[in-house]
Amino acid sequence: MSTAENRPAPDWVGDVGLGVQAWVGETPSTPAEQRPTRPGGGGDGGERRAGRSGGRKGKAGKGGRGRTRTWEEREAARVAREEAAAAEVEADPEAVARKILLDTLTGQARSRQELADKLAKRGVPDELAARLLDRFTEVGLVDDAAYARQWVESRHRSRGLAPRALAQELRRKGIDDEDAKTALEQIDEGDQRSAARALVDKKLRSMRGLDHQVATRRLAGMLARKGYAAGLAFSVVREALGEAEDDEPHPDF
Repeated sequence: MSTAENRPAPDWVGDVGLGVQAWVGETPSTPAEQRPTRPGGGGDGGERRAGRSGGRKGKAGKGGRGRTRTWEEREAARVAREEAAAAEVEADPEAVARKILLDTLTGQARSRQELADKLAKRGVPDELAARLLDRFTEVGLVDDAAYARQWVESRHRSRGLAPRALAQELRRKGIDDEDAKTALEQIDEGDQRSAARALVDKKLRSMRGLDHQVATRRLAGMLARKGYAAGLAFSVVREALGEAEDDEPHPDF
């Protein structure tokens, strides 16, 4: 008995560009038609050396294929993927939305707003998205307060960002003011001063020989971009530059 499983796969299976042609209703040409072997060259080696289109060499792809996709083919593939995703959402929106959430949360926490934006981009209805996000919040998979604390600790440690800059980032991620305030309270003035000094010391290594005023302006500007208040920034810069000048060797007269 002949079944779909027993029938041999079309020659174009595995080639995305040819698959697109089949999807839009065109009859894909076989690899042999696209890559005629050179006279006297047999086997796979001859096919790999072929693959010319109009006298122009194509880039060798995976598996020795020498055909590059055109812009039209890439665009058709993109449209096909989007339509397939839309059809999947329409067929079982809740299952798809749940998978999107779980995949997005794998290995990294996200804010509720980030997850909602992700679902909206994939065409999940707002009402369904809100219901699933409420459920994920109930079981602890979505926790904006914990996410904000983790984000603040990580960004302050790795980038040296001050509370002002961190507050802007949390706001963009949809964290409410109360959760953001609680998270930012982790960073006291001593933490800020230590982080600012580390940033200045690192920057000073590449500023040797600069005029004192120029160095002060650049260092203070760098700290301002990191969210530090002007008073703290200039205090740290003066301290660092003063110590750097004391450490410089002085000629003996």
